[in-house]
Amino acid sequence: MKIELAKTEVIHFIGIGGIGMSGLSLIMKGKGFKVQGSDLNINKNIERVKKEKIKIFIGQKKQNLKNATIVVVSSAIKKNNPEVIEAKRKNLPIISRGKMLAHIVSLMKNIVVAGSHGKTTTTSLVASIFQKTKLDPTIINGGVINSIKNTAKLGNSDWSILEADESDGSFIHIPPTYSIITNIDREHMDFYKSMDDLKKYFVQFIEKVPSFGKSFICIDDKFNYEIVKNLKTQNFYTYGVNPKSNFLIKNIIQNKKFTEFDLHVNVPNKKKLSIKKIKTPLIGIHNVRNSTAATAVALTIGISVSDIKKGLLNFGGVQRRFNKIFTYNNIDFFDDYAHHPTEIKVVLDGVKKVYPEHDKVCIFQPHRISRLKDLRKEFSSSFKNADTVILCPIFTAGEKIKLGFSYLNFAKEIIKNSKVRLFLINNEYELANFLKKNMYGKKIVIGMGAGSISNWMRKLPNLI
Repeated sequence: MKIELAKTEVIHFIGIGGIGMSGLSLIMKGKGFKVQGSDLNINKNIERVKKEKIKIFIGQKKQNLKNATIVVVSSAIKKNNPEVIEAKRKNLPIISRGKMLAHIVSLMKNIVVAGSHGKTTTTSLVASIFQKTKLDPTIINGGVINSIKNTAKLGNSDWSILEADESDGSFIHIPPTYSIITNIDREHMDFYKSMDDLKKYFVQFIEKVPSFGKSFICIDDKFNYEIVKNLKTQNFYTYGVNPKSNFLIKNIIQNKKFTEFDLHVNVPNKKKLSIKKIKTPLIGIHNVRNSTAATAVALTIGISVSDIKKGLLNFGGVQRRFNKIFTYNNIDFFDDYAHHPTEIKVVLDGVKKVYPEHDKVCIFQPHRISRLKDLRKEFSSSFKNADTVILCPIFTAGEKIKLGFSYLNFAKEIIKNSKVRLFLINNEYELANFLKKNMYGKKIVIGMGAGSISNWMRKLPNLI
């Protein structure tokens, strides 16, 4: 269904506190629409949209829809939500966030970043490169970009840079001019049911790119590599450390301050190019790949090597992506969004390379019962590059399902499969108490998870 949006509409966002919903609401407000929204609790995203004079209802009830003419819902909103029920009763159009995003950007030139991991950082890196040019893009991201202190920004050009959310399949509605596919992993299986189903969605997304655009696909990832072999259209470039890559990563050097690498560019019908000493203030091979994706798309649309290098070198980072938050007893404490086994592995791998002499302490809060059930074995062996794991209770994200196994046994599996010391804690106060007694010597501490662990980490300085 094609939605024609008149400026007289009042657009109500159910779940406006979500990172994607808050970003989209800011863009629509900036475009002149009347926007309002509701959520169950106040959070930082809501505080950001409030600053833009967007009306917010805390608590979700039918009265909130009194003036609404269009309703936007995120994938997290259930069908029995009182506002959804009221919207149906009033026959209001109910549009998913993905479809609304597609409508808003359909008349723009888009760079759309998709994949299971690394989307937010890659989107932010592309945005950082654009900021070194006269192009002023609209940005909608899945994390707070430090340089703009927000998840979204309305630009003055006809370019947009978007992070596409694959959790509910809605990313295939977005019409990309250029697309980046970072990787494909076993994630959101409550929606996809099988890996074949998930891969089909990504194929559909890649094949939506028009002939005058391009897809950029990381072939270091095994599922991406499988997809590339079976694509009907050859309208894509590849990147990675795989020797077959069009954008081939070479000579990686990593230290605490920056990562440096060279890039050999070999694309059909174009002169070969070698770019030396690209620097980024990020650690880990995964971030070299993310930086390469951003470089590849920027080069292809004609941004100079000089602007690309400046954009990557001056990248200000994204909140919750290996951010240092405080130091205690000469020990640095970091916060990271890693909540999937693959993400945990790549973060710890990067940390090991630049902090080889430090004991790695990982504070892990599993996010969603369903994810832990589905990936129990993978989680148990994902901490091999850690020395100590502090295991927190599961952040359920509202899920009411049964775990189906003993949490204590899961803790024992981590000890056995990752060869680590492990401590179980019940809350943030026990965590603070443990750290107070045990944090001395040469250590680095990383909080990981997508739930409340970030807030716990930020409260620690006052508790210890």
